[in-house]
Amino acid sequence: MKSMKKSELYRQVLERLAEMMPEADTELKFGSPFQLLVAVILSAQCTDKRVNMVTPRLFDDYPTAEAMALATPEVIFDYIRTVSYPNSKARHLVGMAKMLLTDYQGEVPDTLEQLVKLPGVGRKTANVVQAVVYRKAAMAVDTHVFRVSHRIGLVPKSCTTPYAVERHLVKHIPEALIPKAHHWLILHGRYVCQARRPKCEGCGLLGICRQKI
Repeated sequence: MKSMKKSELYRQVLERLAEMMPEADTELKFGSPFQLLVAVILSAQCTDKRVNMVTPRLFDDYPTAEAMALATPEVIFDYIRTVSYPNSKARHLVGMAKMLLTDYQGEVPDTLEQLVKLPGVGRKTANVVQAVVYRKAAMAVDTHVFRVSHRIGLVPKSCTTPYAVERHLVKHIPEALIPKAHHWLILHGRYVCQARRPKCEGCGLLGICRQKI
């Protein structure tokens, strides 16, 4: 197994993840591209479960960029106070909504270059929106993807930054599978290949995972 070619490792990993999670998708709850963008901004250094607890009320009262642009950060803070960094996220959400109206006619843009100009939107958030909303070949690298990619052996140790991991994964994963592979790696890291106590026994990647060979 140690001499397995990288292309074969990728093929087997992707096939097994697809078999384990044929319907993999984001666990964030949303009803529009704008609402997904809000949810992803809120999810930074916070769990999807927590975000899904606060967004129903937020989306009921501020379902669109037009509505949220009329709010103040102080008002939005009251809705999101239980997520991480609520003060800065409240400012980002209002600023993001206003910029959508002034620069993008209220629509969530579909390119990385445009998305990262929005307050609170970094490369990872932009890639999630591109992959989930627009089904683009964008690989968002969060802590789960970063950890799992190294453990399995999909990326070398020299990939020490999320951007380096992103570039390596995109280079080796077929373009059509990248949006789905993003969710496979996240969910595998969230529920199986966990940080402190990975559930190696019974893992569908047992036998090809480089850490366990």
